[in-house]
Amino acid sequence: MTAVLTRRPGLARIRSAGSPLHLCCLGFAVLVVAGALLAGVLAPHDPNAVDLGNALAGPSGDHPLGVDVAGRDTLSRLLTGARASLLGPLGVIVFSTVAGVVVGTAAAWKGGWLDSVLSRSTELVFAFPGMLLAILIISIHGEGLAPVVALAIAYLPYVARLTRSLVLAERERPYVSAYRVQGHSGLQICLRHILPNVAPVVLAQSAINFGYALMDLAGLSFLGLGIPALTPDWGRMVFDGQTAIQRGYPLSAILPCVLIVLTVVAFNVVGERWADRVARRDR
Repeated sequence: MTAVLTRRPGLARIRSAGSPLHLCCLGFAVLVVAGALLAGVLAPHDPNAVDLGNALAGPSGDHPLGVDVAGRDTLSRLLTGARASLLGPLGVIVFSTVAGVVVGTAAAWKGGWLDSVLSRSTELVFAFPGMLLAILIISIHGEGLAPVVALAIAYLPYVARLTRSLVLAERERPYVSAYRVQGHSGLQICLRHILPNVAPVVLAQSAINFGYALMDLAGLSFLGLGIPALTPDWGRMVFDGQTAIQRGYPLSAILPCVLIVLTVVAFNVVGERWADRVARRDR
């Protein structure tokens, strides 16, 4: 029988989840995701429509947040840029989490030489900083999916190491021995029983990693190494806004910076709160 995770009484759980900071961050994260999904409906203008005659104009009725150095509507670019700014980190987290869980589970369950090989391989990836690895891969393969793939490879060892430690602890529990005696294969035990028990912790860490991936990809876009230039992206908006700052119109650069910081903080707080609740639940 699978390990049953004890739960607090309902009122206690509601109170533990109801801190103002957590609720604000959760609400902001939901708002950002909703804005990205509905950008095509909410954006008042074409985000790439250039109007040099109206460049660096301040907020107005037609442009609530003003326009950038090329005369493009800042609000439309923020909304549309949210898609690329969130989809990139999502790709990083999905790939690194799936691959990391597979590697970590295989290493912990099989042990022996396989554990040694997989553990040493992930440690080799640790030797390369994620941003440096991304820049190296982008220099070889160019823009597009290269930054996502590079950061996914850089984040994989963190997930693999976490999964390995969790699975090692789970495989020593009595229910695993009981299933082995009943003739269940290792694959069945891992998929049906061990992974569902470790999934909450892995997903909580993935939520935290999402914020870091967003920040890393925004940094690459700022350096001109991210997605193609014609695709709105918060990091590239900061890069484009440098000229506006020098001319005394910082709004088009400050707003994407604020969104990046707030979104990273929101996902980190939500992920840490989730991880904390899982840890207290398992005591």
